[in-house]
Amino acid sequence: MITRGQLINDRYEIIRSIGEGGMANVYLAQDTILDRKVAVKILRGDLAEDEKFVRRFQREAISASSLNDPNIVEVYDVGEDNGKYFIVMEYVQGLTLKQLIKKRGSLTLPEVVDIMLQLTSAVAHAHESYIIHRDIKPQNVIILEDGRVKIMDFGIAVALNAGEFTQTNSVMGTVYYIPPEQANGGAATIKSDIYSLGILMYELVTGHVPFKGDNPVEVAIKHMNEPIPSICEYDPEMPQSIENIILRASAKNPKNRYDSAYEMHEDLETALDKDRFNEPKVVYKYKEKGFDDDEGMPKQGRAARNAQKGENKKDKRMNKALIIVGSIVGVLIAALIFVFIIWPKISEKPYIDIPDVQGMTVKQAESTLEDKGFEVAGKRKKEASDEVEEGKVIGTDPEIGESLKEGSSVSLIISTGSEKIEIEDYTGEDFDKVKEELEEAGIRVLSDYKDVSTDENVKENTILEQDVKPGTKLGEDDTITFVIPNIYVSYPNFTDGTYTQDDVKKFCDEHGLTLNVTEVVDTTKSNGTVVYQNMQAGSKVSKGANLRIKVVKNPEVPVPEEGTATEPQDTGDM
Repeated sequence: MITRGQLINDRYEIIRSIGEGGMANVYLAQDTILDRKVAVKILRGDLAEDEKFVRRFQREAISASSLNDPNIVEVYDVGEDNGKYFIVMEYVQGLTLKQLIKKRGSLTLPEVVDIMLQLTSAVAHAHESYIIHRDIKPQNVIILEDGRVKIMDFGIAVALNAGEFTQTNSVMGTVYYIPPEQANGGAATIKSDIYSLGILMYELVTGHVPFKGDNPVEVAIKHMNEPIPSICEYDPEMPQSIENIILRASAKNPKNRYDSAYEMHEDLETALDKDRFNEPKVVYKYKEKGFDDDEGMPKQGRAARNAQKGENKKDKRMNKALIIVGSIVGVLIAALIFVFIIWPKISEKPYIDIPDVQGMTVKQAESTLEDKGFEVAGKRKKEASDEVEEGKVIGTDPEIGESLKEGSSVSLIISTGSEKIEIEDYTGEDFDKVKEELEEAGIRVLSDYKDVSTDENVKENTILEQDVKPGTKLGEDDTITFVIPNIYVSYPNFTDGTYTQDDVKKFCDEHGLTLNVTEVVDTTKSNGTVVYQNMQAGSKVSKGANLRIKVVKNPEVPVPEEGTATEPQDTGDM
């Protein structure tokens, strides 16, 4: 079990769970070496015990790590820690395209074209590196707040492909976008990714997938046999250029598809030009059904075709005994097919969608799910939520809207309330203490300064103001700024008659000032009186400044000796 604070590979510190699936669990973690947040995907226990699967998983993940494209989620690291096989990926925040479609339905055409341009650019880059995704679907595409899209699990899907079809909910999520050649057991090519891009674009434009069914087999058969529904019939005002791109990308016969994702990208660049709105509808050059083409056809299909050609060349005069034997064998084969393939499909339980229980109480959600035919798992999961109040249902695992067999188990995800904290009035409190408290909750704390005189009797580091009103709730990565005092001293009025030169010298020493003294004569004032200062009283003291003062220094007056005549004597004749 992975817990908060646990170190993976002595480097990645687990913060919280951010997703669970049939193949792996995903956690938000802190890379303690590079000091950045990452997403750590850890293989589930049953798959980690399959050595062949693990080797393939690691090989393909390492290959995907070579991809460097702004629209592909980057793979940073691959490894194993005490039996836990993990990959470390770029952590991106946003909605998956599937979540966006569920929230909004169809998107605007400029939005669709912008998203598809980014996706085709990323896929083209991967194809140039000989990496095929094999599982392009809106659940594997994240859209960020700024409109950028990023494809997840690029290359990893190669390793997951074999095991994925053992996971019921993964199958239904994948089969809606599966190319006919893969549905028929054939190998994937770059044109397989192009087909999935076409189906994804169809869903972005219409808000729904083109083919649905009660089970994966029914949907896969439709991909192989049924033409894609016309979006121009769905919306008569739809530009023919948009439909043509979807038709070319999602052709049954790979020969009718774009030769590369880059070619599809170029077509998208002019899709909304007005001169293309009424262009002729695409006409396929090669047959779409029953096409005589090795490309995309599985080995079994090619073998059957070649065997049929061989039969046509046989001697038509086959004897009756061989015909009878062949008929018996055919009947036996048909019976075996019915018993082991058709009957299990007929008798299996139908698939149903998980209903939306978000915001319900636990009892309401359990009742709703049980009424639909699901079993509610006794073990519940808990997550923080800013939108759903504590104790109510955030969602389900698997996700709301996923298709599962009737009777499947569904876990409820219960809200533990908001992780955000309510901001108080912190004025008058110690800045360092408040900062430590808020940063523990993930809030970024900034400081600004305000000049305050010592005369105002304000303590150092005291919060004077804050830019977030009390009562506001803040959470991880939110910011609050506090104003704290920059306490300063003012120059006294040294010329008020109470300061001596020694007093001024003491003040300068205390505050790192350079004192320059000029002596002046002023017989109206006593010696040592300060009569001038170059720094105005009340201005702020700045360390290193020069303070010039003028101090009275009058010349000394000689004192006459005792008995000495002080007045001239009269020397005139008597």
